Amino acid sequence: MASAKEIRGQIKAIRNTAKITNAMQMVAASKMRKAQESVLAARAYAEGVAQVIANLMQAHPEYRHPFFTHREEIRRVALILITTDKGLCGGLNTNALRLALQMLKAQKVRKAELDTISVGRRGGAFMRRINVDVIGCVENVPDSPELADILGAAELAIQRYLKGELDEVHMLYSEFVNTMTQTPRIIRMLPLPMPEEPSHPGYWDYIYEPEAQTVLDGLLRRSFEALLYHGVLENKACEQSARMVAMKSATDNADSIVRDLQITYNKARQAAITQELAEIVAGGAAAQ
Repeated sequence: MASAKEIRGQIKAIRNTAKITNAMQMVAASKMRKAQESVLAARAYAEGVAQVIANLMQAHPEYRHPFFTHREEIRRVALILITTDKGLCGGLNTNALRLALQMLKAQKVRKAELDTISVGRRGGAFMRRINVDVIGCVENVPDSPELADILGAAELAIQRYLKGELDEVHMLYSEFVNTMTQTPRIIRMLPLPMPEEPSHPGYWDYIYEPEAQTVLDGLLRRSFEALLYHGVLENKACEQSARMVAMKSATDNADSIVRDLQITYNKARQAAITQELAEIVAGGAAAQ
């Protein structure tokens, strides 16, 4: 058994660790609320853009934008992999990377090459480790990201797709369900799925400047960027939620360890006192 002094040092160190994890839990909880508000606002914006695109496509069915054109042969696919820059967020990145591996295997089955555009340091490092080409990366994304922070990744994917260097573009991110649940998802971004028919056809009326095709081209680019931005916001909300839960669990575990060590410390202290008393009694008896 360790001495009482050693156990006392362990208790002090674990209590200091618990203070750190508790502070990180409170910081993550504060950031999570802001991230949730951003996600809800982004969802409403994405739905609005999709509705406008559906209206424009219905008004001009003769115009076929390249974003809606399916390639006959799929030779190269890009995966925009959204992960975190930092750790200490439970199994959030592990679950996302496990799904990325499944996609990699699926592309091998269809005999297509997979390239990666990483948003977040963890995903890019993992893909390089398993020898998957990383053609672009965005790192150190702030906790409250702006659209400008991910425009480079969006522009890279769009340009390569339009040049024919990519046949499909997918995005992998973690979807925020609730504080305890974050679900990794893969969605296809290019070619875009055909928009659904407007729920209330005929109620809208747009004036185009300069013309409908130019407006639709710009709108589809904004839609792609908004979709990517929404994925980043969802992942940020998941990151803060997962970190809050992980830090709470770490704090609870630290408190439990301290309680066990306190019992061990008391036993060691009682044993030391008993031994000292026994030595005093034995010394007194020997002196008589």
